[in-house]
Amino acid sequence: MTDKHYTPNLDHLFKTDSELKTIIEQFAFAEVPADTPNLDNRRRYLSHLAVLLGSQAVDLFSVVLPAALKNDVTPREAKEVIYQAVAYLGLGRVYPFIEASNAVFKAMGIDLPLDPAGEIELGTRLEKGEAAQVAIFGEGMREFADHGDEASPHINKWLVDNCFGDYYTRTGLSYAARELMTFCYLYAQGGCENQLRAHTAANFKNGNNAALLIDVVSANVPYMGYPRSLNALAIIKEVVENQGE
Repeated sequence: MTDKHYTPNLDHLFKTDSELKTIIEQFAFAEVPADTPNLDNRRRYLSHLAVLLGSQAVDLFSVVLPAALKNDVTPREAKEVIYQAVAYLGLGRVYPFIEASNAVFKAMGIDLPLDPAGEIELGTRLEKGEAAQVAIFGEGMREFADHGDEASPHINKWLVDNCFGDYYTRTGLSYAARELMTFCYLYAQGGCENQLRAHTAANFKNGNNAALLIDVVSANVPYMGYPRSLNALAIIKEVVENQGE
């Protein structure tokens, strides 16, 4: 981890909104990091990218991404945060971020395309996706693809071969990092409380404890605001009380 903490560049606000620029820089870039010292730069900025995806803040994403790439986030990791978001936000909401990231990469001299990170062939997606689900959630997910709702049995299969087989099996991010990103997508978009509970528990199982999740939510208050942040904190507390860590 680097010692230097690079912050997003808001200099373009100086002439038009200098007072707001000062407030943001004092709070988001100074007070918040000081009050969440246990969160390393890499996970801090990965979570920033994920919540900006979840909240559809593509303009600010373009401002934060260069800082992320200077704060221990690799180009591959940044792309994986975007790619995995397709499963949780849909391509319609993620597509602008693909274009935005490509523009940032070009401006920073990062060659595209990046080296391939997918290792799964079409014929093994279901098998490998199930292995990922079981590793992340436990044995209760085995044969999940075969136990879908009678009216829509294909959805369970898609969750296994697409959501987990296509995305979670990719290199670039560990299961723990991917679950942390999923937690961020879900709480940032709102209205996904049931899924957020499940993935909060999955985070605990994969080594991301309650203290880490609280730090992540806290670090992103400047980007997410207080209502959804407080909702996320309440769900973390609920899962701790109901399931423990």
